[in-house]
Amino acid sequence: MITAGDFRNGVTFEYEGKVMQVVEFQHVKPGKGAAFVRTKMKNVITGAVTETSFNPSAKFESAYIERRVMEYSYSDGDLYYFMDTETYDMVPLNRDQLGDAFRFVKENTECKVLSYKGNIFGIEPPNFMDLEVTETEPGIRGDTATNVTKPATLETGAEIRVPLFINVGDKITVDTRTGEYLSRSK
Repeated sequence: MITAGDFRNGVTFEYEGKVMQVVEFQHVKPGKGAAFVRTKMKNVITGAVTETSFNPSAKFESAYIERRVMEYSYSDGDLYYFMDTETYDMVPLNRDQLGDAFRFVKENTECKVLSYKGNIFGIEPPNFMDLEVTETEPGIRGDTATNVTKPATLETGAEIRVPLFINVGDKITVDTRTGEYLSRSK
C-alpha cells in the first residue's frame, strides 16, 4: 500500500481499477482547511493524463510494472515480433501497443517491454538511436540563418527536421522521446 503523501514522480499505483503513474505532484497546505496532494497522473495503458487532488492519508495499492528487455526481430503485417533475450521466446505485439517512439526502432534493437500482471501494454525503446538519413533535400548555399531546418526521412521511415548541413547517407543521433535531431553520429 502507498499513501498520497508518499507520492513521487514515476510512482505507479492502482486508482479506480486503472494503473496510474505520477507525472507531477505538489503537497499543498492552505491557510484554512486540511492539507492535500495535487497530482498529475498518467494512465500507463492508455496514456491519458488527469489531474486530481487527494487527502495525504488516502491509501492506494502499489502497481508493479515489469520491464523486460527484448529484442525487436521483425514485423509481419500488423504484428511486430519481439524475442526474449533469456528464453528466446517470440512475443507478437500489435501496432497500437508500441507507441509513437517505436517509429525510430530498427530490427535487432533491444527495447524494454512493459507489462502489468502479465498483460503487455507498451514498449520503451532506447532513449537515443543512431539512424541513417535516406532522403532529404540538399541545403542551399547562403541559407545560413540560425536554427534553419529541413525535413529528412530516416532508414526506419520516420520523418524529422534536421539542420541544413545533413545529407543523404549521414548517420545522425535522434532522441526517441521527443523525436528531435541531436547530432551527427560517428
